[in-house]
Amino acid sequence: MTRFERALVTGGAGFVGSHLCEELIRSGTAVCCMDNGSTGTPANVQALRDSPLFEYVDHDVSEPFPDVGSVDVVFHLASPASPVDYQRLPVQTLLAGSHGTKNGLDLTVAQGARFLLASTSEVYGDPLEHPQRESYWGNVNPVGPRSVYDEAKRYAEALCAAYGRAGLCDIAIARIFNTYGPRMRDADGRMIPTFLGQALRGEPITVAGTGQQTRSICFVADTVAGLCALAESGERGPVNIGNPDEMTVLSVAERILDLTGSRSPIVHIPAAQDDPQQRCPDITRARTALGWAPRVGADEGLRRTVRWVTEHSAAA
Repeated sequence: MTRFERALVTGGAGFVGSHLCEELIRSGTAVCCMDNGSTGTPANVQALRDSPLFEYVDHDVSEPFPDVGSVDVVFHLASPASPVDYQRLPVQTLLAGSHGTKNGLDLTVAQGARFLLASTSEVYGDPLEHPQRESYWGNVNPVGPRSVYDEAKRYAEALCAAYGRAGLCDIAIARIFNTYGPRMRDADGRMIPTFLGQALRGEPITVAGTGQQTRSICFVADTVAGLCALAESGERGPVNIGNPDEMTVLSVAERILDLTGSRSPIVHIPAAQDDPQQRCPDITRARTALGWAPRVGADEGLRRTVRWVTEHSAAA
């Protein structure tokens, strides 16, 4: 295992990125957090501002990088990640996955660093294999409404693999599955913050389609631990980082109702185009190569998330 002196985290003021910055600093790694605020917010890393190990750079990763100093690892997380955001910012999403990935890789080459791409389970599309193993090539609509995100990540993986095969730099690819937890935005548009916001406001819980489509939700602390374990290993990947405990979307809505004590009714709305019907990672590779597996179960993770959302709603 390798410990790093200084990391660049693109998208570091985002939901997952801010938790990663915290964990790296907690482990003694200095962090340069790069973000342009398109979906992240400086408030997510406000608590780190006074740390001598933390630096914030306001920059769009699709543009050439400024001088960020010496780094020995680059975590590339910068990208809109929810349907609401990447459909609002379609071109920017594609550029973050293409230009942004290349800019990060070129910095990695110049500094002799390690590069970790935060890819996604979306590369599997609406999968025909279940559970999804890293060897599965996916079932993706290249021109559908989700394609700007799906194909940006698929291209980013291909670019990383090309740099790695050419011996230009040390790369790793993580495929992240449905992460949730504190700091998700209420207007994020993804399942858990949407259901939570609706439940706490007493609004109907809007479940797309039948609700029998499945997801595998992973608490953010577990996701961050998986990213760090992959970065510190010699593995190239791709490696699935997610929780293999599969549940229906309807059951997630019902758990949130129970945990919040809300009386909101569940209503069904039309299914989204290209919405995956089954989503569950095979994490055999993460277990064997990284010694990693999620530790926080859904009920505990959702309790922590409900508590954070409730506290911050009251403070607003």
